[in-house]
Amino acid sequence: MTYFSEKHETTSSSPGVSPPRWTLAPKMSSWSVTPRRIILFILAVALVYSLNALLLVSKPHKPQRPLYLTQTLPYNSTILAHAAFQPPEALPHRQSDMVDTFASYKYRNTCNISSLDLHSPFAPLCTDRKSLLTAMSSGGRIGHDAPYMPRDCDMRWFSTEEICEILGRFEKVIILGDSMMRHIIGSLNVLIRKDLGYGAVTDWNFSPEERQDCFCNYQFNVKACSVQGIFKTGDVVKNDPESLACPANTIDVIIEQMIRFPIPSDELDRLRGLLPAKKPTRPYAFIFGHGLWNDLDLQATLDWLDILLDTMIQQAPWLASPNQPSKGLTRSRGKTTVAAKRERSKQGSGFWPRLFLTPNAAGKEKPDEWLVSQGNKALMIFEEAVRDEVKRKGVEHLGTWNMSIQSNKFDGVHLDLRGNLIKAMMVLNWLNMLEVENF
Repeated sequence: MTYFSEKHETTSSSPGVSPPRWTLAPKMSSWSVTPRRIILFILAVALVYSLNALLLVSKPHKPQRPLYLTQTLPYNSTILAHAAFQPPEALPHRQSDMVDTFASYKYRNTCNISSLDLHSPFAPLCTDRKSLLTAMSSGGRIGHDAPYMPRDCDMRWFSTEEICEILGRFEKVIILGDSMMRHIIGSLNVLIRKDLGYGAVTDWNFSPEERQDCFCNYQFNVKACSVQGIFKTGDVVKNDPESLACPANTIDVIIEQMIRFPIPSDELDRLRGLLPAKKPTRPYAFIFGHGLWNDLDLQATLDWLDILLDTMIQQAPWLASPNQPSKGLTRSRGKTTVAAKRERSKQGSGFWPRLFLTPNAAGKEKPDEWLVSQGNKALMIFEEAVRDEVKRKGVEHLGTWNMSIQSNKFDGVHLDLRGNLIKAMMVLNWLNMLEVENF
């Protein structure tokens, strides 16, 4: 019996014996690359990629801090003998500290501000929130309007991409306070819009006169430009989304101006409207600032803070006790339930990040009638007293007097663009250190 092959003419084959393997044609010999198959392959890859992206979006992403905050990264340090400050660590995350992060910002050359003019980096970097807040509160400058430096350990100067990532870890960042706090959200908008000229103001509806009066440093002129300030990032998304450097719908920063005590009921209602009764997928962070409107009256400021904290716990009990629905205000053993929950929050049962900023130093333009009640001596005493008192309430504190005593001020009260950008970066450093993975 013979077996015929096109490739090999004839070969003998015994009954029941398979022909040699080399005589068989490969099974894939009929497969060939065609344009149709290439297109099908590309479509299959695209479908797999799209399904993967859809799953990532539908599944809430748990916020995480960067590795350099959760792990020890080894590096070869360079110690300069007899140097007052050591050079920054040669690690990737410190790269933005050593370059001008404003280089690509709008109006960089016109406004003539470099990030290196605002902060001078050094080693070591602060490794925890307590040391960070102490360092930033007690730092200073070597000369008037010189770059700011924390004391003992350094803070980061983040790139815009890093700032977007930090703010994106939070469902909402809520700022509560006066015009000084309004300037912090204004500076944050400068950073996330990459615009030194008009980043802090609503330039999308400006008249020619406003574009001239509220440019660069004058964005923080409280007399001419306070009404034009941006009060929430949602307004930027609505009116000028192309100016936002952060990915769409990833950040939410808002200020509620609350300057008086007692606090008007409509202001408390607005605060309640910002807080969900059910625990969100990402944490909230709260930043407070108060004092000058009550002539640095310590008790008035503490009462103001207590009202806000109680309102938050009443509306959103999950802040202090995870997975607990709102049940309103009741009394228990002489204390309201909300007050008891606030007491428990000091023990760390929930995730409720809170930071209190005390007012910056006064300048030489401060009106004489305010020098006793709001002068630098009164401001220093107020800062130290608030630091100690808010700690008892489970609230962290950031002092700004040392940072600002050698900086320019518009009217003896408010810092200019440079000083407010430093304030905003200090707040971002605090946000960056929060253990969001524990939420």
